[in-house]
Amino acid sequence: MMTHTITGIANQDLASMSSAPTTTSVLVHHETNSPSGWNEYLCKWGYDGFHLQTEWATVFAKGLRHRPQFLWAEQDRRIVGVLPLMHITGPVFGSFLVSQPYLNTGGVLADSAQIASQLIDKAVTLADSLNVKHLEVRHESRSEHPRLNSTNTEKVHMRLELPETTEQLWTGLKSKLRSQVRKPLNDSSLSVQFGHKDQLKNFYEVFCQNMRDLGTPPFSKRLFEEMLNQFGDSAEICTVMTNGRPIASGFLLHGPEVTLIPSASSLREFNYTACNMLMYWHCLKRSVERGQKAFDFGRSSVDSGTFKFKQQWGAEAYPAVWQYCLRKGDIGDVRPSSGKFDKVIAVWQKLPIWLTKLIGPEIVRGIP
Repeated sequence: MMTHTITGIANQDLASMSSAPTTTSVLVHHETNSPSGWNEYLCKWGYDGFHLQTEWATVFAKGLRHRPQFLWAEQDRRIVGVLPLMHITGPVFGSFLVSQPYLNTGGVLADSAQIASQLIDKAVTLADSLNVKHLEVRHESRSEHPRLNSTNTEKVHMRLELPETTEQLWTGLKSKLRSQVRKPLNDSSLSVQFGHKDQLKNFYEVFCQNMRDLGTPPFSKRLFEEMLNQFGDSAEICTVMTNGRPIASGFLLHGPEVTLIPSASSLREFNYTACNMLMYWHCLKRSVERGQKAFDFGRSSVDSGTFKFKQQWGAEAYPAVWQYCLRKGDIGDVRPSSGKFDKVIAVWQKLPIWLTKLIGPEIVRGIP
């Protein structure tokens, strides 16, 4: 079982924090620019802190045209809590405040439950003033607050504790999984490449075709380009090639002790090659080689196909507690799983890929 210091979940245990009154007053601030010391404060929160770094505000502002809002608490002129928010607006779905969009983890990090509550107070006030549909904070454990009136716990985080060596990683796989990986490893027509911006075109080509096949609008290429710009050597792309064509590709971010894979895709027509298994094996292997302690596969619904895929690698489930200050409508209004968009999804799957690349990013940037 992974400890909280590895998975970074402990920082979200807001309900268990001391709620005793502070000895000096806490001031809560709101600006559209981050204050000095923001990232330094996040260092002590490890992996969770990585999700709230100021670099993400730049990524979302340039890649999705979201408007950053920084909320932070100070005591004795030092930061004691933070809550980054992105203001998402679009002509189709409306206006939202989210921490953090695109990522699976966000919300409040604070030195006490009392400070966390003050930051949520400020966020709710901002949501009211901006007249958004809802405020969404992507916690990993519940934060008690009277204005957080709705919760979504339908998905879980899937995380794998990594061994110290790639040999241990291999022997730790079940025999059936080793056989599934061994097949593409022994396929001379397949090759694996790691890269940075040199692999962005390959990644995006696979990503857009996979999104079209799923009936989902793709994010803009600029989003991934900005992630590469902001995170430097901590970001890389793993691509499986055959005959000069990319057929599977994953985007890796190596955070503090934990590697996450925020986007990964493979082409259905090449499923017979098990290229997806090869890609994930090399991503896990790469993480071990970099000395990472855990691998974050992302969120999945329990017992879904993606859940079982991640589980076979040894990943364990951890809670995802997304909380809302719901002001208008329902939290499922813009979720594909709601069933409201089944006909739209079916139509999207028939569109040419060039068209989905053209119109998709403008649609998906407005979805929280």
